[in-house]
Amino acid sequence: MADIFVSYSRQDRPCVAPLVAALEAEGWSVWWDPEISPGDEFDSLISRELEAARTLIVVWTPRSVDSRWVRGEARDAADRGVLVPVRFEQARLPIDFRAVHATDLDGWNEDSQGPAFRSLFKALEAKLGAPERRAMADGSYLRKPQFSICVLPFANMSGDPEQEYFSDGITEDIITDLGKVSALSIVSRNMAFSFKGATGGVGEIGRQTKASHVLVGSVRKAGDRVRITAQLIDASNDAQIWGERYDRDLKDIFALQDEISKAIVAALKLTLLPEEKEALEQRSTTNAEAYKLYLMARQFWLLDNERNNEIVIRICKHVVELDPNYAQAWATLALAQWNLFWRSDLTVGDVASPASRALALGPHLADSHAAVAAAHRSKGEFQEGLEAAKQAIKLDPQSYVANRVAGLCCMGLRQYDDAIGYFQVAVDAMESDFTAATFIVQCYQTKKDKVRARAAATMALARIEKVVSDEPGHSRAIGMGVYVLGVLGERERAVGWATRARLIDPDNANLHYNLVCAMSTLGEQDRALSILEGVADRSSPGMLSWIEADSDLDPIRADPRFDAMIEKAKARLAGKADA
Repeated sequence: MADIFVSYSRQDRPCVAPLVAALEAEGWSVWWDPEISPGDEFDSLISRELEAARTLIVVWTPRSVDSRWVRGEARDAADRGVLVPVRFEQARLPIDFRAVHATDLDGWNEDSQGPAFRSLFKALEAKLGAPERRAMADGSYLRKPQFSICVLPFANMSGDPEQEYFSDGITEDIITDLGKVSALSIVSRNMAFSFKGATGGVGEIGRQTKASHVLVGSVRKAGDRVRITAQLIDASNDAQIWGERYDRDLKDIFALQDEISKAIVAALKLTLLPEEKEALEQRSTTNAEAYKLYLMARQFWLLDNERNNEIVIRICKHVVELDPNYAQAWATLALAQWNLFWRSDLTVGDVASPASRALALGPHLADSHAAVAAAHRSKGEFQEGLEAAKQAIKLDPQSYVANRVAGLCCMGLRQYDDAIGYFQVAVDAMESDFTAATFIVQCYQTKKDKVRARAAATMALARIEKVVSDEPGHSRAIGMGVYVLGVLGERERAVGWATRARLIDPDNANLHYNLVCAMSTLGEQDRALSILEGVADRSSPGMLSWIEADSDLDPIRADPRFDAMIEKAKARLAGKADA
């Protein structure tokens, strides 16, 4: 039985062969009939392999879309929920498959580290789990995973909903720690957190995540004391194979996390490699108070509400006072400052300085490189930003922030296919994300792919509506919602949301800029230019560089008022620099 069945037109063998080679290099088994001749035996073999394969990649090209065999195999896979489409040559997909996201592989150049292939890898990993062996940079291979574990979000038992950030942070750290053990395949954070509060049984969760074991637990924090309970359950029979309760001082939290990870390894009768043992013992800080506050700051940052950035910045500045060597806190400080890059009072050093500090202290952390990428992006240095983001992605291919920044840099370079690949990984990595999801819409709009733009907009709007329902004053979500509604043709609703957004957060220039993009998309050029004038008058150098690169503004660039605004903003910034 192969992991992957590839359905394609024989005429496309030259472009399919490198793809198969790249998939096999990742450790998956692939069946793609390169040598079999058609006939009864062929049909029988195809049927057996198709039924046995764990997933099916359909390769859409102008030739395969006309093949009834390819379309039939794709329909069978879609009905079974195992379809993963890819596309070459901008093929126009069959109408019944157009709403299914397909990874564009035009220009992937057989680069297994490029955004297009990594997006495909992520889609396959979601269905298959991690491949059996992964190539290392030195040509060696990690051990084949012997078990797969889904770490469910630890329940907050503190009696205070505001302590949720702490239990979530503990869960994420355990996921990260167990991910350092090559004999374990760990279900992604996004998938694991999708079961938060679920009442289904462990067996069902194991089936859905393809995990052999499920880790459940709870956290109770009271003052400087913390109690953690954890149980490792065999998903095949609901049997507990390990369980423990820990009552400790908060300052012992790091040793406690080590104990839990090592106890799970021991319960599964695994042996840690020397480098894995060393990796488990590495901590970004040994200061318990700094760690607690950092988890709080990170939770605010992940909410992606621009109003929270000032909170994140204040907390992180206090954290690095407590522990000046806390690389992760420096990186999050830089990323929060980057989220405010549109403000005219922002200096280059506000992002670059903490990012450089993070990189110096934590060159092994993906977030450190992502922060450097964000610093370049905030200065309009899109190519340099992309290179830094790629370094982060090498360390953590599923990093939400690294893929989001990489996508933005690709947009600045007008490399929209690559941008979509990066944004799709970000969307998959963070269930609550709506920002990367909205940028996917913009990329398809720029490519004039209306069918995919509409499908992406429908998905983005669903996420935005959930965020706004939970937090009615979420100005970033509302602003992007205006844009998405415009793409979907819901003009009246878009205008209503725009009015609401400006009343909720009247001084947020970035929010107003999102409204400019929405009005431009709706064909409301005068309204777009009117709002843009106020944005340009207080834009930072980074914001101005984005205004000059953003494809959403292409419909209004020919208007003389646009150039006048840009020149006025440049003169203002030049005068400020001279002063």
